[in-house]
Amino acid sequence: MKKYSFLPICLSLCLFLIIRPAFAQSDVSGLIKSGPADATKLTQAYLKPLFIGLGTGLNSGWNNTAHSKNLLRFDLRIGMTAAVVPPTDETFDVTKIGLSNNIRPNDPAQVITPTLAGKSSTRAAMTIYDSNNQALETFTMPDGAGLGLIPSPQLQGSIGLSNGVELSLRAMPKVNLGTDYGSIQMLGGGLKIELLPLISGIGDKLFPVDIALAGGFTQFQYHLPLDVKVPAGAIPANPEQVKDLSNQRIEAKFSGFTTEAIISKRFLVFTPFVSLGYQASKTDAGLKGNYPVITGMTLLGQKTYTSFTDPVNIKQTDLEGFRANIGFQLNLAFFRIYGSYGMSQYNSFSGGIGFGIGK
Repeated sequence: MKKYSFLPICLSLCLFLIIRPAFAQSDVSGLIKSGPADATKLTQAYLKPLFIGLGTGLNSGWNNTAHSKNLLRFDLRIGMTAAVVPPTDETFDVTKIGLSNNIRPNDPAQVITPTLAGKSSTRAAMTIYDSNNQALETFTMPDGAGLGLIPSPQLQGSIGLSNGVELSLRAMPKVNLGTDYGSIQMLGGGLKIELLPLISGIGDKLFPVDIALAGGFTQFQYHLPLDVKVPAGAIPANPEQVKDLSNQRIEAKFSGFTTEAIISKRFLVFTPFVSLGYQASKTDAGLKGNYPVITGMTLLGQKTYTSFTDPVNIKQTDLEGFRANIGFQLNLAFFRIYGSYGMSQYNSFSGGIGFGIGK
């Protein structure tokens, strides 16, 4: 039996609890009924809080002081960021996202449906029509998972290099949680440059604080096998339809990039800091493989399906703009406690503990 480190598994499970409700197979089977273009728009709207929240978390918690570690001094930190989803992103209107005329809500008065972050509530029921306005399929939009906070864990190691430079690495090995749950992994790197040490002997006299520039990049990947079968009683629309449905899967890649200027001041064991910077995050996700979708009906009333290859592809920038942070670092010998509050498109809280040697 393959063995895994306890900590990466715990962090992986945390990320899994965020991702898994968003990609439940029953919801995928429902959304895909609407066809590639409409399914993509519905998925983007439903998962919007997840995309922005994960991007916020990937860009958080890199630094809690402007001071760079001295040469070969290091620490290991375990942290968590919770991005706060605003009420406006807890629901969306299915008639406002550009769906085609082939898909419409059953009840024109029930067009508001929850996003992933929304509370469990009444969901919009949708009907798919063919080009002759015949009703083909119906499905109900996914329920909200009540995720008012989108959590993102961080496992980070940092080491001091020469001339006020500090290198950080974020890594989570690929953990396979089984065919029903998929696999996840994360990798990232960051760099911090403390500016005053570059001004030999002058900086400390002129500025009684530490000042630094820093940047970081993180990428998180998720993979989940699927098994969406041909709808009962349906036949291929024509002999050319692909019948091999064995390669269905979800592949998702979330990337975050941030830069910031940091100012901090150490008071014995307590170091408060503020920072201002720029952040961006991107999503590259989709349904890969072949999926059968009801697209028509014979003269005898039997439904026909068309196989679509890689029907949902989302490549978008989720988050882009300025970000401000205020927080602290508490040094207790080799033990550290971190905390901060971030203000951006989604505000966030970050906290964690660390273990290290030296300043």
